[in-house]
Amino acid sequence: MPSFNTLVEWLQPYLVLIASISALLAIVSLVLVPILLVQMPADYFLAAHRIRRRHYTSRWLQILRNMVAVVLMLAGILMLVLPGQGLLTMMVAMILSDVPGKYRLERWFILRPGMLRAINWIRRRYHKKPMVAPPTGNNRKVFGQRRNSNFKGR
Repeated sequence: MPSFNTLVEWLQPYLVLIASISALLAIVSLVLVPILLVQMPADYFLAAHRIRRRHYTSRWLQILRNMVAVVLMLAGILMLVLPGQGLLTMMVAMILSDVPGKYRLERWFILRPGMLRAINWIRRRYHKKPMVAPPTGNNRKVFGQRRNSNFKGR
């Protein structure tokens, strides 16, 4: 196993590049993440499942969104060890993407300790309603039905 000094010597020519990329990602996340979080509706996580709308005219927009999501996800993963808002950036990447099962993953992710509190802190600074936490346990399906007009208040 190489020693720490060997690793530093190997990375020495790339340190300026790594530091520049880290600073750029931190700045982009500080600008982009709040904009995207403020645009989300406060009840985004209350539905039991998300209906996927696919229009063939917006295929290029879908491809662009997924490319941006991949870049943000990679940036978020890097920011877990570099300066920046790694978890929030990864959350925004998931929200932007269009992959099967993403809504369930988003709901799981938002329930991680401190995540909802951080999102609501950002929303409060922009005078937006706080994000409502998704239901947990046995009442998950009931919450999804409340948005339905057939809900009888069971």
